[in-house]
Formats: sequence, C-alpha cells, structure tokens
Amino acid sequence: MTERVLAPLTIVSAVGSGVVGGVFFAFSVFVMRALDGLPPAQGLQAMQGINRWAPTGWFMTALLGTALTCAVLGVSAALDLDRPGAALRLVGSVLYLVAIVVTIFYHVPRNDALAGVSPDGVDAARRWAEYLPGWTAWNHVRTITSIAAAAALTVAARVVEQAR
Repeated sequence: MTERVLAPLTIVSAVGSGVVGGVFFAFSVFVMRALDGLPPAQGLQAMQGINRWAPTGWFMTALLGTALTCAVLGVSAALDLDRPGAALRLVGSVLYLVAIVVTIFYHVPRNDALAGVSPDGVDAARRWAEYLPGWTAWNHVRTITSIAAAAALTVAARVVEQAR
C-alpha cells in the first residue's frame, strides 16, 4: 500500500475508532448508570428504544466503516511489518476489531433478546437485572479496546508522517 493511501487510511481509522470508542464510553460512564437508576420497566423500555435507534446510518457507518478500514490496515501491516508504524497499525486494527467481535457476538444477541421482552411482563425486572451487569461489563471491554485502538493508530499516523 502506498504512503498516499496508508496515511489517510490510518487517520480515518484512528478517528473512527475514537468516535465509536466515545459512544461506548458514554454508555460505560453514564448512560447505563442512568438506565439502572430507573424503575426496571422504564430502564428496559429506554434501552429497547436506544437499541432501535442505534443501528442507523451514521453510527453503522462509523462502526462498520472503521472495521473495514482497520481490516485493510491490519492486513497491510501484517504483510509489511518492517514498514514504519506497521506494528502500531496492526495492534490498533486488532484492538478495534476485538470491539467489533464483542459487539457482534455479545451485545447484538442480547439486544435482540431484550427487544422481545415486554416491559410490563412478569419477568421484565428479572430479565433487565440479568441484562444490565453483563452488557455493561462487556461494553467496558469494547470501550477500552476502541479507545486504545484510536491511540495506537494516532501514534502510527504520526510515525508514518515522520518517516516521510
């Protein structure tokens, strides 16, 4: 991959990782705490609303577009580890892709299951109590990996720029 493509792709990946990490950070720091402070039926219903609105164009473009750019960067870096910044690009890309794997295989199935729970149902409070701690803990994982990816990719972009 040429430097003309590599540098902007690294920057786009760093920014995308930071944007997505920021969304996850908000959920880890205050959104889930706020939902936990509501009566269970209201917290569950609010999360169902969030889950309906989250997979829209802008967020999905940031989430999956960054996954695509990180996949390209990661492969490029793995194939040319001697290139300046390659190890950081590889680490950053893998970190972001870990967040995507957690999202796809942990969060999405739980969000889909929560969508089928009636807030007025007899088991709503129990289901919400089961959902909240695990969802939040794994959100911390994807928050940390996304933000760490943004940091690694930012440093990689700087290394590439300095090598020019």
